[in-house]
Amino acid sequence: MTTAPGITGTYAPQPRGGIVQSITDSLVIAQRNLIRMVRIPEVVLFGLIQPVMFVVLFSYVFGGSISVPGAGLSSSGYREFLMAGIFAQTVTFATAGAGAGIADDMHRGLIDRFRSLPMARGAVLTGRTLADLVQTALTLVVLMIVALLVGWRAHEGIPKAAAAFGLLLLLGYAFTWIGALIGLSVRTPEAATSGGLIWLFPLTFISNAFVPPENMPTFLQTIANWNPFSATVQACRELFGNLPPGYPVPDAWPMQNPVLASLLWSILIIVVFRTLAVRKYRSATL
Repeated sequence: MTTAPGITGTYAPQPRGGIVQSITDSLVIAQRNLIRMVRIPEVVLFGLIQPVMFVVLFSYVFGGSISVPGAGLSSSGYREFLMAGIFAQTVTFATAGAGAGIADDMHRGLIDRFRSLPMARGAVLTGRTLADLVQTALTLVVLMIVALLVGWRAHEGIPKAAAAFGLLLLLGYAFTWIGALIGLSVRTPEAATSGGLIWLFPLTFISNAFVPPENMPTFLQTIANWNPFSATVQACRELFGNLPPGYPVPDAWPMQNPVLASLLWSILIIVVFRTLAVRKYRSATL
C-alpha cells in the first residue's frame, strides 16, 4: 500500500476476537487504576481506617451489651458473631468508591478519551471494577489482622475460611457494579458518593450483621432474612464456625442455604447491574 508524498501512512489496530479484546482492554484499564491507587495512597489509607474503626467500636462498645442466642451477653461471643457482618459491610461500602471514581472520570472527560480508542466498550467499567476488587481484597487482609488482634478466630480450617473470603469478594465485586451504574447516572463525584452510601446503611443494618433478626419486628425479619447481604453474612458465619451453639436459624430459604443463596444473589446482581451499567455507559458517552 502506498501513500501520497508528504503523508505518513498509519496502520489500523489489528482486529481481535471480541472476548480476547475485552479481557485485554479490561486488564489495561485495571492496571491504570491500580497505578493511580499507588500514586495516591491516601485513598487506600482512608479506605482502611473506617472498617478498622467499626471493628474496634463494635467490639468494645457494643460487645457485652447485645445478647446473641447461644452466647448470651458474652463479649467474646459477640465478637465472633460480629466479624462476618463487619467483613461484609466493608466489601459493600466499596460501592461508593467505585461510583465516585467513575463519576470523576466522566466529569473530567476521561471516559470520552477512552471512547475514542479502539477498545471494547465494557472494558472501561470492567477494568475499574477489577481494580476496586483488588483494593477490597487488600482492605479485607488488613481487617482480618485487626479482627485476629481483638480476639476473632475462624474455627473451621483454612479451606472454609478461604471460601468465606471468596464469597465476600464476590459480593463486593457485585456491588461495585451497582456503584458503576450510580457513577454513570449522576453529574458529580460527590453525588456518586452520597448516592452510593444512602441506600447501603438500611441494607446493612436491616440484616443479621449486627443483631439477630429475631429481635426485629416481623416485617423487618422477613426483609433481613431475604436480604442478599444477610445471606453472605450467614454463609461466612457458617464457614468461619462463628455461629454460637444453639443459634436459631430462621426458616427462610436463604438462611437455610446461605452459601448457595450468597452465590446466586451475587451472580444475579453482577448480571443485572453489569448489563445496565454497560448500556448506560454507551448512551452516556454518545
